Amino acid sequence: MIFSSTLPNSNDGYVAAAYIVFFAIVLIYVAIMAVRLGRVERRVRELGAPTRDRDADIPSHPETAAAENEDSPTHTQERETV
Repeated sequence: MIFSSTLPNSNDGYVAAAYIVFFAIVLIYVAIMAVRLGRVERRVRELGAPTRDRDADIPSHPETAAAENEDSPTHTQERETV
């Protein structure tokens, strides 16, 4: 290189140290974000648990719910009174 004779070599250690510090900061940031993501996921699961329990009692298809309601005695009583 042309510039290698004009640049002092004493800055090589500082450049390496700067890269190491930058890498450490990025690594710490990623670790903090992973911990926060774990907390958020756990909270979402906790908030969704009552919803999953409630949804287990509700049929997933409206056609199935309508067919089940036609066979029930309460539905026939409602139809007769209307």
